[in-house]
Amino acid sequence: MELSDSGSSESEAPAARRRQLSTPRRFLQYLVPYRKEIPIALSLVILGAATQAIGPFLLGWSIDQLIAQGNLQGLLQLLALLSAIYLSGIWAIRGQILRVGSIMQRLLGQLRQDIFVKIQSLPLSFFDRSEAGDLMSRLLNDVSTVNQAFGQTVAQMLGNLLSLVGIVIAMLSINLQLGLLSNLVVPLMIFTTGLFSRWARVRFRVTRQTIGELSAKLEEDIGSVKEAQAFNRVQLNIQEFDSLNAANRDANVQAVAITSAFLPSIDFLNTLATAGVLAYGGYLAVTGAVTVGVVTSFLLYVQQFFRPIQILSQFYTQAQSAFAGLERIFLLLDEPSTLQDRPDAAIMPSIRGEVTFEGVEFGYTAEQRVLQNVTLKAQPGQMIALVGPTGAGKSTIINLILRFYDVSGGAVRIDGIDVRSVTQASLRRQIGIVLQDNILFSGTVAENIAFGIPDAAQAEIEAAAQLANVHEFITSLPQGYATQLGERGAPLSQGQRQLISIARAVLIDPRILILDEATSSIDTRTESLVQEAIARLLKGRTSFVIAHRLSTVTQADQVLVIQQGTIAEQGTHTELMARQGVYANLYALQMVAASFPDAANAPDVANAPDVP
Repeated sequence: MELSDSGSSESEAPAARRRQLSTPRRFLQYLVPYRKEIPIALSLVILGAATQAIGPFLLGWSIDQLIAQGNLQGLLQLLALLSAIYLSGIWAIRGQILRVGSIMQRLLGQLRQDIFVKIQSLPLSFFDRSEAGDLMSRLLNDVSTVNQAFGQTVAQMLGNLLSLVGIVIAMLSINLQLGLLSNLVVPLMIFTTGLFSRWARVRFRVTRQTIGELSAKLEEDIGSVKEAQAFNRVQLNIQEFDSLNAANRDANVQAVAITSAFLPSIDFLNTLATAGVLAYGGYLAVTGAVTVGVVTSFLLYVQQFFRPIQILSQFYTQAQSAFAGLERIFLLLDEPSTLQDRPDAAIMPSIRGEVTFEGVEFGYTAEQRVLQNVTLKAQPGQMIALVGPTGAGKSTIINLILRFYDVSGGAVRIDGIDVRSVTQASLRRQIGIVLQDNILFSGTVAENIAFGIPDAAQAEIEAAAQLANVHEFITSLPQGYATQLGERGAPLSQGQRQLISIARAVLIDPRILILDEATSSIDTRTESLVQEAIARLLKGRTSFVIAHRLSTVTQADQVLVIQQGTIAEQGTHTELMARQGVYANLYALQMVAASFPDAANAPDVANAPDVP
C-alpha cells in the first residue's frame, strides 16, 4: 500500500506532526457552507449552557434567603422559575442536538462524496499501487469513525464546553477564594489530557491503519474464494487473516488501555476538588466567612464542573480516533492527480481513426521501462494486431491510446492531435474497448449495455444487442432487457457477458476499437457468435487487437510483434510468415500445439521464449 499513514519512522515524524496540526483546521473548512446555520445552533448552545449554570446559584441563594427565612411563598415562586429555566434548557438542548446533528451529517455526506470523486478521478497508476479494500476502509470505516465522534456528540460537546465556562465565571463571582481553590486542578487536568491525547493519537492511528489492512485482506479473500478452495489455500488464508485480525485487536486493546486509564484520572481530580471545596468551604461556613448556601452552590458547581470535563474527555478520546481517520482521508484527498487535463485542453473533434506513435517511451516507474522508442502508424479503418509474449508491452500500448497513462517520451497522436492536448472524456468517448474479462455491474441487462450512454433509448440498446448477436438470448431471459444481473454479471456465462460487452461497445459507435483477446475463455459455439459480432463491429473502424491465438489475426492490415518493449517485427501475416522470423516461429509453434488432441502433451507456446 503506497499511502503511508503510520507515521512510525523517524523521517515521517515531522510530516505526521504537520498532518496532525492541519487535520482539525481542514475539517473545520467543511463547516463553511453552513455558516448561516451555525449562529442559530450556537445560540441554542449558549441558551442551554446558561440554564445549566444558573441553577446551582439559585439553589444556594434559596437556602440562605428563602429556606433559612421560612419564606414558603418565595420558595414556591423560585421552584416555578427553576422549572421554566430547566424546561427552556431542555428545549434548547434538543434543538441544538437536532440542528448541529443535521449540519454534521450533511458535512460527512460531503466528505464521503469528496472521497468517492477523488477515487474515481485518480489515474490508473495510483490503483497499480493501492489496495481496493484499504480505499473502501477510508470511505466507510474512517468516515464512520468520524461520524461516531462528531455526528451525534459534537452538539453535546459544545454545550458542555460553554457550560464549563459559565460555571467557572459563576464560581469566581460567588466567592473568589473557593473559586480559585476549585480551579487548582485545571492545570493538572490540562496536563493529564495532553499527555493521554498524545499517546491515544499514536495508538488510534495504528488502529485505523490495521483496519485498512484488514479490509483489504477481506476484500481480496472474499473475491477469490473459488481460487482459494481450488488451490487448497483456505487454511493459509485463514491464518493470514487471523494474523491481521490479531494485529488490529492488539492495536485496539492498547488504545482502550490508554482511555481506560484516562477516565479514572479525571474522576480522581473530581474527587480531589470536591474534597477541597468541602473542607475549606466547611471551614469558612463554620467561621462565618460564607453562608451554607454558598458552600452548597459550590458543591453543586464542582459536580457540574467535572461532568462537562468527563464528557469532554470522552469526546476527546473519540476525537483521537476520528482525527486519525481524518488524517488517512485527507492523505487520500491530497494524492496528486498526475494525469490531468491541461488548462487549455480542447474537445477532441470527431475522430477519423489515424493513430500514430512517435518514438514513444514509457515506464510505470522510473526504474521499470516498458516501452522503448515505439513508432507505428495505423491508417483509418485498419486492423492492427499486437502479438508477443506476456509482459512485452502490448497492453501498455493500448493504455497509452486511451491515455490511461502519459508517455515518458515521444507522443501518441490521433488524427495528428496529441492525446495530451484534449480532454480525457472527449477522447475516450470515441474509443470502444472489449476486454478478455469484461466487468458487468449489478443492474439490468439494458443498463449494462447502456453503460457508456446512460440515456440511450431502448430501441438503440436493442439495435446494439442485435449487432452483437445477443438480442435473441436477452429476450429469452425472464424479464428480457429488464432482467437484473448480480455482481460482475452473475449468473451469466463468460460468453454471454462478452456478447453484452460487445453490445456496449457497439452502442457508443466508436471510431477506434480496442479488443484484448475478446474470444478467449469461451466455448466454441459462443466464440462463433462473438467472432461474427466482432467482424460487424470492426467494419469501418480503426482497431487494435491484442491476440494470443495468432489464427485470429491473419487478416490484420498490420501485425506488430512486441518484444521487450520494442516492435521486433511489423507487417502483414503473409509478409511476416515469408520473413521466417519471430512471428513465423510463434505461428508454427501454435499450429503444432493445435494439432495435439491431448492438451497436456502439447508444447507450451503461451510462454515461448523470445526469438531473436
